[in-house]
Amino acid sequence: MLILGLDPGSAITGYGLIAADHGKYEMLDYGALRTEPGPSDAERLVLLYDKLQALLEEKKPDSIAIEQLFFNKNATTAVPVGQARGVLLLACAQAGLPISENTPLQVNQALTAYGRADEAQIQYMVTRLLKLSAIPKPDDAADALAIAITHAHNHRGRQLLGESK
Repeated sequence: MLILGLDPGSAITGYGLIAADHGKYEMLDYGALRTEPGPSDAERLVLLYDKLQALLEEKKPDSIAIEQLFFNKNATTAVPVGQARGVLLLACAQAGLPISENTPLQVNQALTAYGRADEAQIQYMVTRLLKLSAIPKPDDAADALAIAITHAHNHRGRQLLGESK
């Protein structure tokens, strides 16, 4: 199964594509969809939408894993990130892809068994689980890979329990 993880952002949306097969994971690609400041918010959302559509067409994932919004410290970024997340969800839904959503707490729990793990711990586990020689950069891409791994863990758990989805 090819899983595309997305870490939404209005300026930088991290993405990570993994192949998951019976509890084994392979990193296939990662990076960031960037929009430069200057254009209006609406124009930046169109750019983000177009970039994700091109990525979906090129990579052809089987499913999407996207981070749910959770704002503990900086609520001022909630609106632009929420708008970007909405555009990402729209593009994925229009492509007919199944979408799973997890909170940062759930991602941390899946990767480290500790919901309050810090960024360095998550990056270490992404690197280790995917057998990478270095931490993926930018951080948004590492987060997107963590989101994809979480989806793979959850999907595998449902398979083992005999559930579909």
